[in-house]
Amino acid sequence: MLSANLVKPGVLPGALPHEAPATQEPLASQFADLYQQREVATLGMWVFLATEILFFGGPLTAYAIYGGRFSDDFVAASERLSVPLGALNTVVLLGSSLTVALAVRAARLGQFRSVSLLVLATIVLGVVFLGIKALEYSHDYAEGLIPGIRFTAEWRPGVEARHAELFFFFYFFLTLLHAVHMLVGLAAWAVLLLRTLRGRFSVRWNAPIEVAGLYWHFVDVVWVFLFPLLYLLRH
Repeated sequence: MLSANLVKPGVLPGALPHEAPATQEPLASQFADLYQQREVATLGMWVFLATEILFFGGPLTAYAIYGGRFSDDFVAASERLSVPLGALNTVVLLGSSLTVALAVRAARLGQFRSVSLLVLATIVLGVVFLGIKALEYSHDYAEGLIPGIRFTAEWRPGVEARHAELFFFFYFFLTLLHAVHMLVGLAAWAVLLLRTLRGRFSVRWNAPIEVAGLYWHFVDVVWVFLFPLLYLLRH
């Protein structure tokens, strides 16, 4: 007599016996079922994010060291940044985290029309963030705050210009690195939006949306750290 606890390959725990796997649920040959495949994908993303933490950790550590040595000059340089624009971008990015969380929940409930709208909203908010950042960069260029290219800003007495330039080197390196990660995330969301519209996901198979959500939340958390570290030194 077969045990009642046996689970059919390709069927997630908790699925009704009469539910047949969707034809569009891609079960790779090395996995026993979709549940195992989803768990491996999620674990893989967590491992990748751990390496990303190390990637950001290097320049942030260097920034902390030099910021401690040249604190007054770094504060003077930070005062040139636009706190209102940085705060606006923080709100925009936190809003995109909300739309991502709602999209993941809607995918689990099988509400894929809502998933499409929420993913589209995430893309729009991400583009708005990058647009605001580009506007901020244009202001920095106009004020002569681009290290190595156009660093002509005047500083009050007592501020060492080369130390201020070092601050802006870290500022552009960290924010551009963050922007590149955002572009990767936006490209992923664009692909997932097309796949959602084509009906490639189901209640039992929506792991790519969850994995992309983890990545996007990581990008948002990085900005939550960068905003006070770069913009709020004066406080």
